[in-house]
Amino acid sequence: MATLNKGKSHDMGLHEETLKGRTQQRFFSAEESENLTYFHSFDVDTGKSASIDAQELTPREINRQIRELMEQGIGDITVDNPMSRHGVGVGILNRVNLTFSDSLGYFGCGLIDGPNIHINGRVGWSCGENMMAGTIVIDKNAGSTFGAAIRGGDLVCRGSVGARTGIDQKGGTIIVGGDTGAFSGFMMQRGRMIVCGDAGMNLGDSMYDGVIYVGGEVEELGVDCVPGELTELDIRYLTSKLDLYGIKTPNGVEKMNKYVSGKQLWNYDKLEPHEKKLIL
Repeated sequence: MATLNKGKSHDMGLHEETLKGRTQQRFFSAEESENLTYFHSFDVDTGKSASIDAQELTPREINRQIRELMEQGIGDITVDNPMSRHGVGVGILNRVNLTFSDSLGYFGCGLIDGPNIHINGRVGWSCGENMMAGTIVIDKNAGSTFGAAIRGGDLVCRGSVGARTGIDQKGGTIIVGGDTGAFSGFMMQRGRMIVCGDAGMNLGDSMYDGVIYVGGEVEELGVDCVPGELTELDIRYLTSKLDLYGIKTPNGVEKMNKYVSGKQLWNYDKLEPHEKKLIL
């Protein structure tokens, strides 16, 4: 495991700058239960189930019916015949079990915080983008920008995914049972990505932090992405996480490769003045 150098940031003078403006910190107490849920979320019972036939519905109508069922206290919802429509299952800020009987199109199940979603098919581009919490499990393949800007929860694809998986990932866990395309982990900031198969070129390009595990071959590492040491703690984590979703790696978790940030892009002070001006 990497050792945190507590004095380096102080030596760089990063703690001498006077911060201005309002703080973004928010503190909650367990007794303040009303502050721990969204004001427009619903109390649902997962023992109550209902289904929606989406054959003749628009994406907006599907999303509205899901919300109406949650408002009625139903916590187990199945959407039949989604017909690969785009923008379905988005903006759900509630605990609920949601199942899609077939494939979804672009931007499926984005902007969610809490639901457990199962998709019995494929998904298009940007599934689970800006996901905050909960789980999404896709039984087949997924398109590009899978889990873009994800912040929390588990986003799982049992098949393969396209390029730029986890672009700008800020937290959470992305699991790919098959292969991933080029520029996966691009500008990754936090979180974990687990790829059981192969990874395309420029893996982890310009990543700031976070960890990427790959079970197969990597075509090429991106800028500032370097091999890391696979520890016993990593092996235990990978074993428990993959077992949770019944996913296996070709050669076992002990043979997976770990990649982290080289952290050479953290400090821009050594750039030429003209280059710094362009960045700032």
